[in-house]
Amino acid sequence: MARTPWFRAWVLLWLALGVGCWQAPYPQDMWLQHIPTLCVLLAWPWALRRYPLSGTAITCLAVFLVLHVVGARWVYSNVPYVQWLQALSGLDVAEAFGWQRNHYDRLVHLAFGFLWVRPLQEVAARHAGLSPRASLYVAVEFVLAASMLYEVFEWTLTLLLAGDAAHTYNGQQGDAWDAQKDMALAAAGALVGALLLRERGVRAHTPAHVAS
Repeated sequence: MARTPWFRAWVLLWLALGVGCWQAPYPQDMWLQHIPTLCVLLAWPWALRRYPLSGTAITCLAVFLVLHVVGARWVYSNVPYVQWLQALSGLDVAEAFGWQRNHYDRLVHLAFGFLWVRPLQEVAARHAGLSPRASLYVAVEFVLAASMLYEVFEWTLTLLLAGDAAHTYNGQQGDAWDAQKDMALAAAGALVGALLLRERGVRAHTPAHVAS
């Protein structure tokens, strides 16, 4: 079992979660962000035994979760990516582009759409018996629905929280259209991912057999 791609990714994700939580600067707020993380990691072994995926699809899911773990450590609104990029390249991207907010959450919403299309397409094709075109369509629609439902969940949880905790979790950073922009980015990522899969030949991403 330890040699299967899903198991290796699962172990690495638990390690990433541990590192991300170690001496986190916003521990109380961080745990709210990790409700979805823990749900996914707990369901991971059952889901990937029941619906096995290719190594590439598993990598897509793992990369997305690592991006989320990084965001959750700094509750998204405080991820110091500007400092990281400045240390690497000497460029202050916030000043160069006139950014007034932290855009790491935008990156993760875009990545959600882009990285989840491949696994969802494989599930729809291999385990629901859909055609390549139909499986791509279902994958994109699933991303759109999941993105919308998450925004509703986020808004509902925010209503149940108090003052500063609600503001920190919601992460609007003063943008009244934050939810709509997040959903639009997820949709854009999903469409780009679907187009790339179609260009490369979606049948190549619907393997007859993958490691379970």
